Amino acid sequence: MTGSASPDVLRAPLVVEFPFTRSLGPVQSAFLTGLRERHVLGVRTGAGEVLVPPVEYDPVTAEEIRELVEVAPTGTVTTWAWNPAPRRDQPLDRPFAWVLVRLDGADTSLLHALDAPGPDAVRSGMRVRIRWAADRTGAITDIACFEPGEAEEGDRQGPHSGEFGERVTGIVAPARLDYTYSPGRAQSAYIGGLSARKTVGERCPRCQKVYVPPRGACPTCGVATQERVEVGPAGTVTTFCIVNIKAKNLDIEVPYVYAHIALDGAGLALHGRIGGIPYDQVRMGLRVEPVWSEGGRYPDHYRPTGEPDADYDTYKELI
Repeated sequence: MTGSASPDVLRAPLVVEFPFTRSLGPVQSAFLTGLRERHVLGVRTGAGEVLVPPVEYDPVTAEEIRELVEVAPTGTVTTWAWNPAPRRDQPLDRPFAWVLVRLDGADTSLLHALDAPGPDAVRSGMRVRIRWAADRTGAITDIACFEPGEAEEGDRQGPHSGEFGERVTGIVAPARLDYTYSPGRAQSAYIGGLSARKTVGERCPRCQKVYVPPRGACPTCGVATQERVEVGPAGTVTTFCIVNIKAKNLDIEVPYVYAHIALDGAGLALHGRIGGIPYDQVRMGLRVEPVWSEGGRYPDHYRPTGEPDADYDTYKELI
């Protein structure tokens, strides 16, 4: 697509970030503990190949593999790509190369960063060695990066059995994705409507279903939607769940209820939190209305309207 976006279409930076916590099996535990002690351990397959980084099951036969093998801290670049603009939390804060390095004694390659003055200094087949981090905790970042050259005295401490007194048993890996998000024409209008305390959907010209939030096209008929329709503000609880686990950074006391709510005039239900009523009194058919957030940018939650419950036949197709 070329050209600039319509001024009516929203765009905003978006960050998705969370800590990924995982436990380690015996092979990964030995590998990361080895890095902490400046040893690189691989694993030998039944066919005799040494895999670095190691895995616990043979990728060809799916057999369990456990034989640990130490490889050298030196190796050969098999392929590479230059990174002219490092991003947040990447291994180096200056331009560097991403490289696949086949360490001496290994049959597979390890992905890491190569500290080089420029792309002209990098080539496939060049010899490199590990530069160890000063503070090592049992993570892949214990290898600070690779650098050009052969091994120096003290780079290798001799063969290791893979047995360690205090093993690393788990890791927390932060995951983060930064990007610019555009919701498109239909959802930009929907978001704009919310700022005016209106819920605006779009009607399919063929099946007449009103989609909220709108998608720009009907997923059933495959045709574009253009006609905008204001729905609600009240609606009906079609189904719900009781949340008993408190989410981090969410200032809501548990238990609380999240529900699917079919707004009046909408052809499908959207989800929202139910408030203003004890959690154990929420029910299918409950009539609710939005309580807007400070500034009126979006409904903070929905509360009972006081109307009689809706008849099941009026919302059974929206569950």
